[in-house]
Amino acid sequence: MPLKLAVLFVLLAIAGAEDPYRFFTWNVSYGNIYPLGVRQQGILINGQFPGPDIYSVTNDNLIINVFNSLDEPFLISWNGIQNRRNSFEDGVYGTTCPIPPGKNFTYILQVKDQIGSFYYFPSLAFHKAAGGFGGIRILSRPRIPVPFSDPAGDYTVLIGDWFKKNHTDLKAILDRGRKLPFPDGILINGRGPNGVSFTVQQGKTYRLRISNVGLQNSLNFRVEGHKMTLVEVEGTHTLQTSYSSLDVHVGQSYSVLITADQEAKDHYIVVSSRFTSKVLTTTGVLHYANSNTQVSGPPPGGPTIQVDWSLNQARSIRTNLTASGPRPNPQGSYHYGMINTTKTIRLSSSAGQVNGKQRYAINSVSFVPADTPLKIADYFKIGGVFRVGSISDAPTGGGIYLDTSVLGADYRAFIEIVFENNEDIIQSYHLNGYSFFVVGMDGGQWTTASRNQYNLRDAVSRCTTQVYPKSWTAIYVALDNVGMWNLRSEFWARQYLGQQLYLRVYTDSTSLRDEYPIPKNALLCGRASGRRTRPL
Repeated sequence: MPLKLAVLFVLLAIAGAEDPYRFFTWNVSYGNIYPLGVRQQGILINGQFPGPDIYSVTNDNLIINVFNSLDEPFLISWNGIQNRRNSFEDGVYGTTCPIPPGKNFTYILQVKDQIGSFYYFPSLAFHKAAGGFGGIRILSRPRIPVPFSDPAGDYTVLIGDWFKKNHTDLKAILDRGRKLPFPDGILINGRGPNGVSFTVQQGKTYRLRISNVGLQNSLNFRVEGHKMTLVEVEGTHTLQTSYSSLDVHVGQSYSVLITADQEAKDHYIVVSSRFTSKVLTTTGVLHYANSNTQVSGPPPGGPTIQVDWSLNQARSIRTNLTASGPRPNPQGSYHYGMINTTKTIRLSSSAGQVNGKQRYAINSVSFVPADTPLKIADYFKIGGVFRVGSISDAPTGGGIYLDTSVLGADYRAFIEIVFENNEDIIQSYHLNGYSFFVVGMDGGQWTTASRNQYNLRDAVSRCTTQVYPKSWTAIYVALDNVGMWNLRSEFWARQYLGQQLYLRVYTDSTSLRDEYPIPKNALLCGRASGRRTRPL
């Protein structure tokens, strides 16, 4: 059977023929980039830095054929895309074999029951420090009401801290067991100060989809003289609260509306680092189409080290209960606060030395990758690759040690996860495959009494949450997506040096209703090399 025909049969079996398909062909290559004025080796997608946006509609099937023209293996992961019943397509090493140099792999994704603003990024070998990222937008289906009028324009805004060193040099620093230096600057859509401009018409309203695709720093986003109305956070329509500036922690995505209702001149867009002793700042331009006046003077300042300011803002971000989500029923029709949790998992971060090298850990376990992706080893029942329960579901208080940490959980359970941060830095955590309800966050130590302050009515549902210094954050998760899912720090050096784990959401069922088999086009590696996938 010809390969193209075989892949088509796989697509039809997985997604069903009734939902539209969108096809993408990407070539991933190195290229020279100059984001901070010096030449660097960047990772380009179809010659672009950042990569092209993915436009889609709820339930679309995304068929993305990725050709790896680098000289090393490569993977792309899809931050916020849930890949329901299909963790093999997640694009992290724990689930997916890397694309070898000179080869290609076709990702088969479906944005099932999702809307909102997300992004993709390269997940291997510190490639994220070289580019290879881009925006993802999932629009509502035409008959599903959206709680605001169509904007006059819709812009992707990718912000993030940046190093002048090539990603290979940064990786070498980490591999030697050292910490990275402080970043050199901040980029907006891959450009340095005043390198990007967004044109607006006087009196019209625009949507900005802001994602922090950086490596470690929380960032504050603001537009000179303009208020921003928050409307969506990682797939959830929010209460439409107005902000003069917005903290976007690493890995997070927000949608805001901004109206061009100020003087017809150019206005600064400002992005600055948060919770850092040295404040990094960069600027872009909001250009009024009828403006003849360029930006001038100092850009407006913003918050710097104030934790309480950020915490209060975070608590103000809530779900719009009456708005529709990806389906026509109101978002508030799911009463998460009335469901009893069946398990509590407490996760505490730590930093330290192992064998004289810097490592980071969760519940004292510093993650090390296995020789075979965990999802593939699980699928083929290859023993000795990992052990479910290799990490405790509560802090142990012991020293850091190395292991391939996998935590087991029952399919369809409803659980509580508490992130405990006893360190002096802000943390940011992401869970692949899910959205979760951020029910509480506060300073100090979490106790069972902390549940008395949980928001059990309209907490925002998202996939990435911050944990403030010497603080905790609690989330509720409905484990309705079977598979092997990465839970990680979005502080990328910490993730690289062990601050991550895998959550194995398991069911005894082998029905397609619960989980798809690994498709025939799968790349197989490690101890799975040479095996054959089961036919659909």
